[in-house]
Amino acid sequence: MPHSSSGTRGAGARRPPGAPPARSAVAAICFVCAAGALLAGCTGPQSSLDPAGRDAARIAELFTVMTVGAAIVWVAVVGLTLYASRTGRRAHSPRFTRGLIVIGGVVVPVFVLGALLVYGLAPLPDVLALPRRGGLTIAVTGEQWWWRVRYQPADGPPFELANEIRLPVGRRIELQLESADVIHAFWLPSLAGKMDLVPGRTNRLAIEPTRTGVFRGACAEYCGLSHANMAFYAVVLEEDEFEQWMRAQAREAQAPASELTARGQAAFVAHGCGACHAVRGTEARGVIGPDLTHLGSRLSIGAGIRRNHPGELQTWIQATGHVKPGVRMPPYDMLPGDEVRALAAYLTELR
Repeated sequence: MPHSSSGTRGAGARRPPGAPPARSAVAAICFVCAAGALLAGCTGPQSSLDPAGRDAARIAELFTVMTVGAAIVWVAVVGLTLYASRTGRRAHSPRFTRGLIVIGGVVVPVFVLGALLVYGLAPLPDVLALPRRGGLTIAVTGEQWWWRVRYQPADGPPFELANEIRLPVGRRIELQLESADVIHAFWLPSLAGKMDLVPGRTNRLAIEPTRTGVFRGACAEYCGLSHANMAFYAVVLEEDEFEQWMRAQAREAQAPASELTARGQAAFVAHGCGACHAVRGTEARGVIGPDLTHLGSRLSIGAGIRRNHPGELQTWIQATGHVKPGVRMPPYDMLPGDEVRALAAYLTELR
């Protein structure tokens, strides 16, 4: 009886025929999760593999071809390694050995790498081509740690904003890239390539969006303490919508429309904010910090790190160093709460 009982337990513990091993199931689940995570990173507002511009599409195509070429070289090298490790000490004829070295070590690498070199250089004239002179030019200056953006229309007054670029779909625009302090790198992966901003030099980059939407860019060159907090947004609009936006941005700031915002404007003047910031149409004409004339129409504050909302503005005003370490704007934590709320309301109304 004990023997029978033991045998019964053993039979019950056996896995049914055809059932997959537990380790294989876990491995399969892990593989699926890893593949899903990798594929999820191929799309989004800041992905080189989800192009929304002509130049970004060429770069994505080049990446795909280069990856295939690298895979061919890798397969050839691994195949030769496996072949050499499994043939043992069996002797080969001198003719076979010489042929393997010449074909596998010379002909194939020269052909594959030469083809990739020619293919990689071919798109350069098209990608680097600038639009004709006389059109819209956007000057972007990198500063620690934000982006100064100046629009210079061919038939209208120039104006300035910060940490945001708006572009018309289907039109090629020239960006003039400069730096005010250290080397930065302008990178807008969904729309164009990457280019350095070097002090004392103006680099030019062309950008041509192919679909509307909101895309995120960043500084791709380490530039100091808050380098990781130096982002920006590019908003691509239809042509007529872009022209309306341009006309609105060229106007002066609107006057306060309520008692709360009037108190906020008074606080803005009383606490010397105009020494660093400009608000066109008022006495605030500072050039050190961002132009705030139409701050309320922008998507973010703090160079893309916080959404543009009155509550976030209050936090920014009172704790700038906490939100963005190393920022040069001092915190106004000495102001009473109602005054900070009025100031945030005034800035939000600047559209």
